[in-house]
Amino acid sequence: MEFKHEPVLLEECITGLNIKANGIYVDGTMGGAGHSFEIVKRLSKDGLLIGIDRDEEALNASKQKLKSYSNVKYIHGNHDNIKEILEYLKINEVDGILLDLGVSSYQLDERNRGFSYILDADLDMRMDKSQEFTAKDVINKYPEEKLSNIIWEYGEERFSKQIAKNICKYRKEKSIETTSELVEIIKKSIPLSKQKDGHPAKRTFQAIRIEVNNEIEPLYKTILDCINSLKHNGRLVVITFHSLEDRAVKKAYVEAEGKCTCPSDLPYCVCGAKSLGKIINKKPIEASEEEKEKNSRSKSAKLRIFERR
Repeated sequence: MEFKHEPVLLEECITGLNIKANGIYVDGTMGGAGHSFEIVKRLSKDGLLIGIDRDEEALNASKQKLKSYSNVKYIHGNHDNIKEILEYLKINEVDGILLDLGVSSYQLDERNRGFSYILDADLDMRMDKSQEFTAKDVINKYPEEKLSNIIWEYGEERFSKQIAKNICKYRKEKSIETTSELVEIIKKSIPLSKQKDGHPAKRTFQAIRIEVNNEIEPLYKTILDCINSLKHNGRLVVITFHSLEDRAVKKAYVEAEGKCTCPSDLPYCVCGAKSLGKIINKKPIEASEEEKEKNSRSKSAKLRIFERR
């Protein structure tokens, strides 16, 4: 399978990782190896790239793209399990980790994956196809209030209550099986006058995808696990596409950087604040206007960098 789209914030990621030729690097969301290709190009034969992805099809595409490089290990797994993966590989610490969160352009383009609100397909949305839980389960089994809360929280969709109500009304007659069925329900739930800001199903589909793949809940712990897996001066580079993701990353970075909470009149620290390193960029790096024009996926991207002490 070919991944047609350019990786987001590519130069900024490579600069942020501060790559050493003989270092060990992890691409925790390998996708089609867009970022990985640029990382491994900068490594010597003594360097190593570990590519992790939930999607076996993505890993196979990466293997094809990087077939001329022998210093790459491919892991079918989840970056949330970074500690266990490194233990399995008998690696204690790494020089850098990259996480490009969210759905890949490849998954959106693959009709049978059910991520797209443009292409008709079975309601699926699994990043890892070995997982049993799908979008059909969310849409057909969740109670109305839970559905509404997910669509509001993960999609920031202000018509979440009406959408959830109409989903529950529709599924009383028949199970909702396809993306086009869900799109029609969403369209009928949002006033026409409010459907001018992008596709009306965009926010709801994002919310369902996040729920199916449990993208937000473990993220805070994952970021701390990644930081704890870095060598001295090692870097963690994270790209987020959603405000909840960005908030979780920022919170974990602040926690890892540490901050003394002692009263200013005390001569020394007694609160036990411990720092694991420093936040490199206090404000997130965003794509240039030129990149946003070329690559629509980059429009909501935010990049944050942390360096281990």
